[in-house]
Formats: sequence, structure tokens, C-alpha cells
Amino acid sequence: MHELVRFGVSMAPELLERFDGLIRRKGYTNRSEAIRDLVRNSLVEEESQQEESEVAGTVTLIYDHHVIGLSDLLNDLQHDFYQAIVSTLHVHLDAHHCLEVLVLQGKAGEVRRIADRLISVKGVKHGKLTLTSTGKGL
Repeated sequence: MHELVRFGVSMAPELLERFDGLIRRKGYTNRSEAIRDLVRNSLVEEESQQEESEVAGTVTLIYDHHVIGLSDLLNDLQHDFYQAIVSTLHVHLDAHHCLEVLVLQGKAGEVRRIADRLISVKGVKHGKLTLTSTGKGL
């Protein structure tokens, strides 16, 4: 395990009370681990905003597969971006709607451009990109 450094944090009692409630609800065993996660989240968020940062992410799409040509178009786009798409998951939610999750890895700017292209396809009802670190800098 890495060496740990102790430091103090001052905050208003009301804020600390709310924070303690949050960490209990989330299942943290102590404040230190919760604060470490908050710091990591901030660092990952900042890193993912840099165009050249190496990231991993997911694109989640909801669409009606009965829209003519939509499934083929999404499939064609996935082939166009095969170098960044690591894996896909396709789930039939009901008789009409599908959920597709694509796992991507690459430069943050390129991953965002691919996600925007997929999400903006006419017929996609909802799409969301979630970026994270590759873990190398954490």
C-alpha cells in the first residue's frame, strides 16, 4: 500500500453533518475513503475534459428498432469506429425498444466525437456518454 499523508479539513458543522449522512448512505466506512473518492472523481473529470487524454467510457443508447434503417445505420457507424469501440451489449427492453451499451477507449476528444455521432442519429430516443479514466494515473 502507498504511504498515506494526513491533513486537516475545516468545514461548517452543518456541512459536515450532511457529508456524514451522505457517506453513511453510500456505505463508506470512514470520511477518508469518501474524500479520496471525491478527489479521484474530480481528477478523472478534469482529465476527461482534455482532448488528448486517454479515457475509457460508455455510450448508452435507447432506440426503437422498428425505425426503418436505424439498426443498420448504428451498426455501420460502429464498424466505422471499430478502432475505438472495445465491446457492445445489446438488450431487447420490450417489443420495440432496445438498449445498446458501447464501451470505448481512446483519446477523450475522439471518444466524445464518436458518442455525439451515435447519439445524434435520427431515431435514437436517448443517449448518454460516461467517461472515466483508464486507471493508469490513479
